[in-house]
Amino acid sequence: MFQIFVYLVAGFSAGVVTGLAGLSAAAIISPLLITLLGFPAFEAIGISLASDVLASGLSAATYAKNKHIAVRSGMWLLVPALFLTVVGCLVSSNVDNDILSLVSVAFPVLLGFNFLRDKGEQPINAGHCQDNFTRRVLSIISGAIVGAICGFSGAGGGMMMLFLLTSLLGYELKTAVGTSVFIMMFLALVGAISHFAMYGSVRWAPLVICALSALVGAWFAAKYANRADSRTLHRVIGGCLMILGIFLLIFKVIL
Repeated sequence: MFQIFVYLVAGFSAGVVTGLAGLSAAAIISPLLITLLGFPAFEAIGISLASDVLASGLSAATYAKNKHIAVRSGMWLLVPALFLTVVGCLVSSNVDNDILSLVSVAFPVLLGFNFLRDKGEQPINAGHCQDNFTRRVLSIISGAIVGAICGFSGAGGGMMMLFLLTSLLGYELKTAVGTSVFIMMFLALVGAISHFAMYGSVRWAPLVICALSALVGAWFAAKYANRADSRTLHRVIGGCLMILGIFLLIFKVIL
């Protein structure tokens, strides 16, 4: 019963942060499965990425409905990101489980700190000052970085992509989130398939429960995010991630 409760909470919470800010579901699901239920890190990341497919897909559809998504320009990030996601999976499969677990558990703290530090103000729209060639090169580099992180830990791709889309490529915040979840849908699919193919087995109960509860959380969060102001979103997500991350670090390192 406790396991099912953790699956439901992890999935729903992951869906919420995916819908609100385009974060990967692995930022929530992986550390909870690893810390509270003792899942191997590589398997937990695979389940997280599989759950991310539905959550990101539904979130992307909601943002597209509200015209907060840039599909064409996002393709320049998507292609290199897909390739590097597989490479990241290969690397993480050879990393010690304790190290991979610590990385997954520590990530929510780093993400939360970044959100709380950011006041939610719109970035300088540097993208309009760049020619098309420069923007495409920057997009390809950004996609490669995001794919490598996503494949390795499952947890950094969405946050890194949001940072790159707003600060480097000059996207408006909600358009950046919408484009991020659109790209993460494909990265999560490739990452999940790669992880399960390398791991050799799938535990269907946690996967299905996490995925469905993430879908519900993403639906509610994406609808809210398209109406909320950026400053509120940053504070809510940052606070939740910091609390979760600190709790898991204490549980993992001290207890």
